[in-house]
Amino acid sequence: MGPDFCDSPPSSSSSTASSHHVVLFPFMSKGHTIPLLQLARLFLNRHHFAVTVFTTPANRPFIVHTLSDTAASVIDLPFPDNIPGIPSGVESTDKIPFSSMSVFYSFAAATKLMQPHFEQALQSLLLPPRYSFIVSDGFLWWTLESAAKFGLPRLVFYGMCVYSNSLSRIVAKNRLLPHLDDNNNDESKSITVTPFPWISVKRNDFPPVFTELVYSKGLASEFHLNCLKSTENSFGLIFNSFYELEAVFIEYWKQNLLPKPWCVGPFCLAEPKAWPRPTKPAWIEWLDQKLEQGSSVLYVAFGSQAEVSTQQLEEIAIGLEESMVNFLWVVRKNELELTDNSDGFEERVKDRGMVVRDWVDQREILMHESVHGFLSHCGWNSVLESICAGVPILAWPVMAEQPLNAKMVVEEIKVGLRAETCDGSLKGLVKWESLKKMVKELMEGEMGKEVRKKVKKVAEMANKAVVEGGSSWWALESLTDEICKENKSSKCGD
Repeated sequence: MGPDFCDSPPSSSSSTASSHHVVLFPFMSKGHTIPLLQLARLFLNRHHFAVTVFTTPANRPFIVHTLSDTAASVIDLPFPDNIPGIPSGVESTDKIPFSSMSVFYSFAAATKLMQPHFEQALQSLLLPPRYSFIVSDGFLWWTLESAAKFGLPRLVFYGMCVYSNSLSRIVAKNRLLPHLDDNNNDESKSITVTPFPWISVKRNDFPPVFTELVYSKGLASEFHLNCLKSTENSFGLIFNSFYELEAVFIEYWKQNLLPKPWCVGPFCLAEPKAWPRPTKPAWIEWLDQKLEQGSSVLYVAFGSQAEVSTQQLEEIAIGLEESMVNFLWVVRKNELELTDNSDGFEERVKDRGMVVRDWVDQREILMHESVHGFLSHCGWNSVLESICAGVPILAWPVMAEQPLNAKMVVEEIKVGLRAETCDGSLKGLVKWESLKKMVKELMEGEMGKEVRKKVKKVAEMANKAVVEGGSSWWALESLTDEICKENKSSKCGD
């Protein structure tokens, strides 16, 4: 089965107007796809860029809807069938039943079966203007081979900041986290990150699979090794960040790590500030009411993939109820009904709390004037959206590199506070008493006031970075210039 050319390549008229053509290939996960769609807007908003996005049939509707007001083209490639542990028709990690991480690695490894279809599509579309370069998710390591076949520079995108990516590289390369065994089970021991002596990490700051990747072999280790090798051999690495936010770590990367980094974010600022629609969602109307009342609201959300236990949901519900703050809590459909002690919860808090089980425009919520705090899992997309909106964060990491993001938020840029589990572990329980205390501190306390002041300043820096003359604006100019030099067969110019 060949690729489904659901959109035709750019016409000859648009070709003459576009000196650069970028192929974007996001990994099949909302948290990975959304920032690359924002990056598509960033390219489209600049002069002489045409954009083509590759995806799969099941992911196409979301992408087409998100980019419906743009000139981007979208091309479908068939997703592999019969992947062990993956139900038929599932083409995104958001819909994978994560009984174990091995299911994820089966899913990720299977994407290589898309390579022939991807290359067939590229071959068919290599019409003027030539594609200037490819930007693909780091998890799609095999796209480097495809790019090389067509003489195209490949840039890599990971949904991580420079800080978290640098620390992960340093810790893995130097094996700073000892292997967990019966003789070495101190997960709370602090370890200094040598290039940055003010930073100490613990095993708890990394997902359990991280140390196993360093010391063991298997599907997971092979996958990450492939990703690392293809990344280091690629033309560059695009970060959804800006220089002023993490200058120390960007400079370290430039001097010590590969490939060359370009910070051209925050990507979310390329999106329209308001989407046209006939009516406001119920939660925006509710926030409008709170604004009219002069009330501040805590936004609570943990992303599309974080697994929150029934017991933890109950603790969150009690903590929010006892805190007496106004809150807007976004949960997965029917998630709260699974708890034993939540009967009547929504009725009891209806005057100051709202629970939403639908897909929301998170950035719209964070930008609402009534929202003064964000209880977040610290996925990097969420962190940046909160920063750009000038909203301080109560950091509650759940998985992946989120603990490192939380460290950056609290310890480096100081725009948030930390919610702590009762045992200090990543999977530990945050008790309602602790949550109540930290929620009130963020929304009403002195520490909350300090991080609120700081995040407003960082928001100003973020907005300045992306406008003409800003650090991210110049980084994209530099990237374009270097791509032109690298890809001399392409028609590059003003």
